[in-house]
Amino acid sequence: MHVTIDGYGGDPQKLADENLVRAFLDLCPSAIGMTKIAPPYVCRYTGAKPEDWGISGFVLIAESHISAHTFPEHGYLWVDVFSCKTFDADEAIDDIRERFQLREWQVHTLPRGLEFPHSVTAAAPLATSERYRVADSLHAVGSSATQPLLHS
Repeated sequence: MHVTIDGYGGDPQKLADENLVRAFLDLCPSAIGMTKIAPPYVCRYTGAKPEDWGISGFVLIAESHISAHTFPEHGYLWVDVFSCKTFDADEAIDDIRERFQLREWQVHTLPRGLEFPHSVTAAAPLATSERYRVADSLHAVGSSATQPLLHS
């Protein structure tokens, strides 16, 4: 599951606060049932245009990562929560909205890991289907080959 949050009209002071961004990245994984595997990395960025400065950071989680990018002069915040398993996106969105005082936001959710079932029961039909597909392709190659695929 990949959730992107584009926030607008955020509090410039909160968006400029490295410690607030770090605290969000530090606490978010456990709040949505993920496993943090490293401390958050947060830094201040100053671009070619002085008004495009901001705070960027990420935290590695066993399931993938969470990143945040702020643009205090514009009141913008972009957050990605990328995971190989589902999670309560509303929990993360509510925290982000409140923490950075966003007036508006857009959320996009993309499914992820559709071919990676998380239970044996769900994986068995996929594995069987894949095995038949491979066997059929090998049979087709073997019947058109002039020499055997495996030498005795």
